[in-house]
Amino acid sequence: MKTADFNYDLPIEYIAQTPIEPRDAAKLLVLDRKSETLEHGVFRDIGNYLNPGDMLVLNQTRVIPARLYAHKIPTGGRVELLLLRCQDGQIWEVLAGGKDLGVGKLLQVENGPKVQITGVLDGSRRQVRFEESIEQYLAQVGHTPLPPYITVPLTNPERYQTVYAKEPGAVAAPTAGLHFTPELIRRLEAKGIKFVMVTLHVGLDTFAPVTEENPNTHKIHTEWCEMPPSVAAEINETQQKEGRIIAVGTTTVRVLESAAKSAGRGEVVASFCGYTDLYILPGFTFHAVDAMITNFHLPKSTLIMLVSAFAGRERILEAYQAAKQQGYRFYSFGDVMLIL
Repeated sequence: MKTADFNYDLPIEYIAQTPIEPRDAAKLLVLDRKSETLEHGVFRDIGNYLNPGDMLVLNQTRVIPARLYAHKIPTGGRVELLLLRCQDGQIWEVLAGGKDLGVGKLLQVENGPKVQITGVLDGSRRQVRFEESIEQYLAQVGHTPLPPYITVPLTNPERYQTVYAKEPGAVAAPTAGLHFTPELIRRLEAKGIKFVMVTLHVGLDTFAPVTEENPNTHKIHTEWCEMPPSVAAEINETQQKEGRIIAVGTTTVRVLESAAKSAGRGEVVASFCGYTDLYILPGFTFHAVDAMITNFHLPKSTLIMLVSAFAGRERILEAYQAAKQQGYRFYSFGDVMLIL
C-alpha cells in the first residue's frame, strides 16, 4: 500500500467555495457496498435509504473563531495566530504566521490580551501563554478559520456550523453534518430514525495530506473526543435491536471506533473521554459503524484512506470519478455520500 494509491485528479473548479442553499439541497451519492451500485439523489431524500430503528450519530462540536491577529511588541509587526488546542488554562498550541517568533517573543492581540511565545514546536506551531483567558475575547476578536482551499470569504459564519453545534472547541467543521436542517431531522425522527450526539473537536491536521510514501509511517493527529455513557448505552441497545449505526462524518467514525476499542462483552461501544489517535487504513476492522455519511475528501489524505478502509479503495475512487462526471461539488462545502 502506497500513499499514491489514494491520489486522484481534481480540477480546481470542482472545489466548492460557498455553501449550497438550502443546506439539504446538496447532491447525494449513495454507494451500496453489497450490491456494488451507485445511485444519485438529493440529500433531503436521504430518509429513503434509512429504516425505522436506525441511529444517526452526530458530532456536536462547534467551531470557535480561532484565527487571531496580533502585533509584535515593540516593533508592531503583524502576526497571525490560529488556535489549535488548549493545553492548560491560558496555554495554547497555535499556528503562528510571521517572522522572528522565537521563545520569549511578546505579542499584543488586536483588541485582546498580551500573549507570549513559550515554546517552538515543529514547523510554524508554537506554544503560547495568554495574559488572560482568550475564550472571553473570541466572540469579539476571533475570526472563523476556513480550510486553505476555500478562498471566497464566508458572509455568514453560521454556515460553517452544523445546526446542532453545541460544544465549542473545533477549528474546522464536521462537514458531513452541514447538510442537515432542523426540518430534515424532525422528518427523519418522525420516521423512527434515532439521533444521538457525541463530540470530537476537529483540528486543522484533518486537512493535511500524507507526505510519506508509505501511509503506515504517517504520524496521525490526535483530537479530543467524548462518548457519554448514556449515548454508549443507546448505541448498544440499537445494535442489539439490529438497527444500523450510521456515522455522520469521519470525525464521528473516529469517536465510535475509539469507543469500540474498550467495549466489554455484549457491547458495541463503551463510554470514552479523552484524546484519540486512531488511524484507520484499509485492513482496519470496523466494530461500531454500519454505514457512513461523508463528504468528498482530499487526495492522499487520511480521510480518503478512512473511507477507503470502509468501502474499498477501488470503489471509492470509482465513486469519485462518477461524482466528477455528474458535476458534484467537493470538499467542505461540497456534496455528500451515503455509504451503505
